[in-house]
This record gives sequence, C-alpha cells and structure tokens, in this order.
Amino acid sequence: MSASAPRRDTRGIVDPAGLLSRVRFRRHLPAPELHAHLEHYWLIDWDLPEPYTSHVVPHPSVNVVFQRYGPPATGHASAEVAGIGLGLFTHELTGTGRVCGIQFRPGGFRPFAPARPVSTWTGRRVPLTDAFPDATDSPAAVLTPDEDHAHVAALDAFLLARGPAPDPAADHAMELVELARSDRTIRRAAQLAAASGLSARSLQRLFADRVGVGPKWVILRYRIHEALERAEAAGTTGTPDWAALAAELGYSDQAHLVRDFTTTIGVPPTAYARGPSVP
Repeated sequence: MSASAPRRDTRGIVDPAGLLSRVRFRRHLPAPELHAHLEHYWLIDWDLPEPYTSHVVPHPSVNVVFQRYGPPATGHASAEVAGIGLGLFTHELTGTGRVCGIQFRPGGFRPFAPARPVSTWTGRRVPLTDAFPDATDSPAAVLTPDEDHAHVAALDAFLLARGPAPDPAADHAMELVELARSDRTIRRAAQLAAASGLSARSLQRLFADRVGVGPKWVILRYRIHEALERAEAAGTTGTPDWAALAAELGYSDQAHLVRDFTTTIGVPPTAYARGPSVP
C-alpha cells in the first residue's frame, strides 16, 4: 500500500471550507519505508483574531500528535497518542499554534508500539511516553522548524527509530480495513469475515488487537464519512437522494441513515446540507 501523493479529500472534516479558510493545512507522505503503515503526515498552523471551533468525524486511525499552543517562544508544547475517536472530535483553536501529526493506517500503529493491543488507546488521548516510554525528548525537534520538509524529516526520524516491527497480523488487518473502505459491497462484518477467511470471532479479535475498534464500527464509520461528504457537496450539486444513498451505503432504510448521521454529527443530513454547522 503505497502512494505517490497524499490524499486531497476533506473526508471527516465538518465544514471543511470554514476550517481551511482559517488554518494552513498540509499533508505530506512519509519516507518510503513507512508508506505501508501510514496514511500521511498532517501539518496545521494558525494565527486567529478570534477563536474557532473545529469538528472532525475521526477516521479509524491512531494519530501521534505534536502540538504547540501559543507563540514559538512561550507557547506550551506537548506530544500525545490519540487513539481512535469514537465520537465527534471538537476542538477550539485560539491565538497562534502549530500541530504536526502522524496519521497511521488503520492497523498500522501496532508495529511501532507492539506492547499493547491498539484497543488500549481507543477513545483516549495519552502522553506520548505512555506508548513510547523512550520518547522523552522535547517535541521541539518536530515543532520548531518553519519548513515543512524539516517537520517531515523529524517525524520520519521519530518513527524509523522505533520500527516498524514485522507483524503479519497487522498487515492482514490493514488489507481488510482497506477492503471495507473501498468495496461498497462490504456492508456487514459477516461479509468482511467471509472475505478474510476468518471466523467472526477471530476477525473481532484481530481488529481489537491491531485496529482498535471492531469491523462493524469501521464499516459504519466509512458510511458516515461518505454521507457527510455527500451532504457537504449538496450545496453545489443539489440535494442528494437520501433514500438512494441509504440503500447504496447498506442501510436498511433512510431513517437509519438519518439516525446515524444525526447521532454522529449532531444535526440531520438535510440540515447540514443547508449550511454546515453543529450544535
């Protein structure tokens, strides 16, 4: 699983136009040795005259985040592991700041931190040393440079010093998540189990250990990402046929799609399509 360029979509971001008009957001690919395990690096800088609250529907990915809130000389810098977020991630940005993040492929984190199942981190944001006890250096090496290539080099160095360790189970998990993401005919965990050659219970264990959430959750999350993107595009392409979209995504009916979307985003898809916002 390699790529020649990082993906360009805004999938998972609620009101991407609002966010991208306020921050400088970039994605970069890691060193070739890391491609198989990472989606990309993501870099954000901001200098805001007034606070802005961002909302993201997280991917089924673990992130390592180096962050500084405040100006370079006096701002607070830290580093953490962000496990898979189960709900809407809401964060207020104020003043100036910088974030340099590593988004792992679903299943790609365990080869760098093999001591614990990935489900250990799910729904949690913990200090970097909880997962990497030897990572006691200041995050300044990642955050201080002003050039993107220097951020990328520092992130590469951090990861290459720690793996990835060979892990055939993680490789299998990454393949199966990619199948769930790309194959629209995979609508249920039982279908993914059949495609994997594993029993339902073995698939569940594999996902808990290497991905961090169950296969059903992964499939549902990708459905919501697709529905969010369709609702986002509705302002320029016209109102989607929600019943047809529900059927395409494998929902039993439109009401089920609306319920999942509203639970995750906070507003129904029709309201979101009229103007992206959350309560």
